[in-house]
Amino acid sequence: MSGDEARLKGLPEAVGAYVLWGFMPLFFKQLAGISPVEIVAHRVIWAVLLIIVILAVRRRLGEYRAALIDTRTRNYMLISTSLIAANWLIYIWAIVNDQILAGSLGYYINPLLNVALGVLFFSERMNRTQIVAIILAACGVLVLASESMSSIWISLSLAGTFGLYGMVRKMAPVGSLPGLACETTLLLPLALGYVWWAGVYDPAPGWGFSTYTDVFLVMGGAATTLPLLLFASAARKMPLSTLGFIQFIGPTIQFALGVFVYNEPFTRAHAICFALIWIAVAIFSVDSVRRSRAARVVPAV
Repeated sequence: MSGDEARLKGLPEAVGAYVLWGFMPLFFKQLAGISPVEIVAHRVIWAVLLIIVILAVRRRLGEYRAALIDTRTRNYMLISTSLIAANWLIYIWAIVNDQILAGSLGYYINPLLNVALGVLFFSERMNRTQIVAIILAACGVLVLASESMSSIWISLSLAGTFGLYGMVRKMAPVGSLPGLACETTLLLPLALGYVWWAGVYDPAPGWGFSTYTDVFLVMGGAATTLPLLLFASAARKMPLSTLGFIQFIGPTIQFALGVFVYNEPFTRAHAICFALIWIAVAIFSVDSVRRSRAARVVPAV
């Protein structure tokens, strides 16, 4: 298999994952008016059921049980569970409160933040190009913050929680799917408790409001699991540098939805911020591809 063929292997799964993540606002907009906490709770409940079925079919339940039993792994999972729960809650809140642009900005920032986290926690080194990209992104964030402090926290919180989540999952000795099963299992008691509380005490709970709403709440499990399965498959087949470039499909689709479908305000500060972020992303992506190609060159003996 040639180098180009190797880079393209897994491309359909990668594109599929990020396209699904990109169009996720369309899904969660159908649940507008329902508490984001209840949406997350149902997302957890139905994801647990679906993931355990998938693990059983793949005969990987042993990995799931072993991760829950092992104290060290479970401690990692408790941290990652807290981070991903916060990320889901902020993301859904942003969508149902017409802050899709702020959400898309967070996921543009995330890969640049990952580089900084690698330097801080894994002794990785940044080259000059990466430093320039991060400085440009920081300038973009500062420009937007100067005008819109009410939404910049969404972007920074999403980037921060997902970046830290990825870092913890990198250190945790468990695979992607068994790890997600552990995380959702640890959240399950809280999720079930909240759904029960909402059904008894909330005057307008989401569950039972209509068949349409119930179907979307149940489908939240598949919306959580399917993109992750595609992503995990792609990550095993293709270089991370290529995958890193493709990941910008998601926030680009979200950006387009926010501006052109839901008509969210797009101010001059937004324009400057996103322009700087896009330049930073382009620099970052070109540098990643360049370094990936250089790493594949076999030196002459």
